[in-house]
Amino acid sequence: MTASVAVYSKGKDPPLILVDDHPPYPQAILTVFGQIKHRRRKNGRGRLKYPRLKPPADMQVGVVKKLRDDRGHLLKVSSKALFGKKKQIEKRIQKLGIGQKINTSHMERLNGTIRGQQARLARRTRNGSHLQEMLQYSIWLWRDLYNWTRVHYSLLDETPAMALCLTDDVWTVLKYILYPVHVSDLQRQDWAEQRNSVLESAVDVYKRNKALPIS
Repeated sequence: MTASVAVYSKGKDPPLILVDDHPPYPQAILTVFGQIKHRRRKNGRGRLKYPRLKPPADMQVGVVKKLRDDRGHLLKVSSKALFGKKKQIEKRIQKLGIGQKINTSHMERLNGTIRGQQARLARRTRNGSHLQEMLQYSIWLWRDLYNWTRVHYSLLDETPAMALCLTDDVWTVLKYILYPVHVSDLQRQDWAEQRNSVLESAVDVYKRNKALPIS
């Protein structure tokens, strides 16, 4: 079974989490987003009860459950609300424009795309990453090239960056490499001055010195 988690958050709204029925997910979500609540005793005597993690009051988590047979064939798909109310979760999904009911289709498609284009994440591969840092660098590079240099048919032959109005044209790989995205304007200006100084010094090397007149 492939695990899928989709988290949607915008502004001050609480995060909307859509997951499949992987058993560790409820406890993992509480570990990250849960709040410690001290339980009260039924009477005034006795040992204090151990505190528990409870979800915030405005938290929304939807679960997609897929029923399969012994051969792995899909028989039935159902959904439920793990935290929050199901109707409110579905209204928010419709507002975000990602469907009508609780689903993980967007994350499933992303998982399939990245596995097909990243050998490090393919199933039954010998190209796995031995270091977490190398896997992270590879994912970052794939993410940027996917969003800036690849044209998508579903976006009317535009890149995701063009669809978000971040650029007006399709970037080439060379333009992505030469353009420092994650730095400040001051750093870009400093690098530009360094490049100009290097170019000017390189030109001066090839200038032939004029011969001095011999008296």
